[in-house]
Amino acid sequence: MEKILYSLASYDFDLPQELIAQYPADKREESRLLVLDRKSKLYVHEKFYNLPHYINPNDILIFNDAKVIPARIYCKRSTGAAVEIVLTKKLCDNTWEAICNRQKRIKIGEKLYPMKNDSVAIVVVEKSQSGITVTFEPHLDHGMLAKIGVLPLPPYIQRSPENKDYERYQTVFAKEYGAVAAPTAGLHFTENLLKQIQASGATISFLTLYVSWGTFQPVREEDIRQHTMHTEEYYLPEKTVEDIYNAKSRGGRVIAVGTTSLRVLESVYHNGEYKPGYGATNIFIYPPYTVKSVDALITNFHTPKSTLLMLVAAFAGYDCIMETYREAVKGQYRFFSYGDAMFIM
Repeated sequence: MEKILYSLASYDFDLPQELIAQYPADKREESRLLVLDRKSKLYVHEKFYNLPHYINPNDILIFNDAKVIPARIYCKRSTGAAVEIVLTKKLCDNTWEAICNRQKRIKIGEKLYPMKNDSVAIVVVEKSQSGITVTFEPHLDHGMLAKIGVLPLPPYIQRSPENKDYERYQTVFAKEYGAVAAPTAGLHFTENLLKQIQASGATISFLTLYVSWGTFQPVREEDIRQHTMHTEEYYLPEKTVEDIYNAKSRGGRVIAVGTTSLRVLESVYHNGEYKPGYGATNIFIYPPYTVKSVDALITNFHTPKSTLLMLVAAFAGYDCIMETYREAVKGQYRFFSYGDAMFIM
């Protein structure tokens, strides 16, 4: 069985192209919700607005409050040729890692000029096989980035961002500026739904994981144990840890909203305790790993052969999750960032 669990091919499944959501549901909470009991392997088809029916009064839901930045920048070279970069990870105050669609042609020391504001220069200071490192002249701040960049929709959304995406590809509680991809499980929640959950007695708390473009990085190794996971920075507030302990003391469940929240909580959980603070994680969770930090998970439907699918397979059990995914395809659930959701208990 272990040989199967470590094989990349074991995480493949047939996904019709039309099930890859190109647009969000008309209303956030009207996405579909598949509620899965991982012990009995039984599931129920629901609407997301009925999620509060499955939340207990003593539970705690932990959300990722990272905010997506306009990280895609259309530029021109000094020759006039068009080039596109996507900021993937902030290294320090004015320096970013990026990917570039003209990677081989770009030269170290070259300046790229954003088409939306060519008074700004993006200086290429380093190159590697995986991308480039750039600095900005003048200094990059949130205001400047808003003027030169556009929303970086995921690569499987095959269209340019529209005005509505600037609202819908952010969670309603997004606050901490710096992610280049959305924590998509949180996209289904509305202010009203959050109020309903709190009114039931459950606790809502937050952490921050700055989701990087590495979340879309494919696994290329046939033995998944050989895959190198990307690193992402996080912050877990002391208040959230206190809320977790209070919920657990009342017999409540720790519910991670999204794989990003789960990865942070699992990274900081040691000997029954959660360690608050700043940090970075490259944790790679796959079967037969046992998740210890959370009791339930709200998540979207993920890409075949992805690290995210491997994570949910570890959480729910390989056979259980692969069978459930086959049923989701059969039931015409919508997949990926703008798709439908699962509640795995």
